[in-house]
Amino acid sequence: MKRPNSTNIPPRVMVVDDERDILSILKRGLESKNRFQVDTFMDAESALESLKENSDDYYDLVLTDIRMPKINGFELYRRIKESNPHMKIVFITAFEINKDEFSKVIPSVDVIDFISKPVSMSTLITKLNSILNNNH
Repeated sequence: MKRPNSTNIPPRVMVVDDERDILSILKRGLESKNRFQVDTFMDAESALESLKENSDDYYDLVLTDIRMPKINGFELYRRIKESNPHMKIVFITAFEINKDEFSKVIPSVDVIDFISKPVSMSTLITKLNSILNNNH
């Protein structure tokens, strides 16, 4: 049975981005001061494999880039939600996206938040904590 609330302390975050530099910056920043546990993945396929291998509550949140080869962030979102509808998913992107406009174009994706690159680590940490604590 799926559990929407996690017991991970600190919260465990999956970060998916095809740019190694971004992965290392995000991992280092999010794990500083033991704020988060971070697992990084360079492609959606390996991220999906990890989700399959672990329980539904292993990760508290998925932070994914939108533009990636083969499987993009939106397709990754769709596949995760099929097997784990409670998973919190946040998009990180270099493109300016308006949440309301996006919802009109792709209503099937329930977007909690878009975080724009380049991202300030303090802003990212604040947003992730807010999302995790508000049980979106």
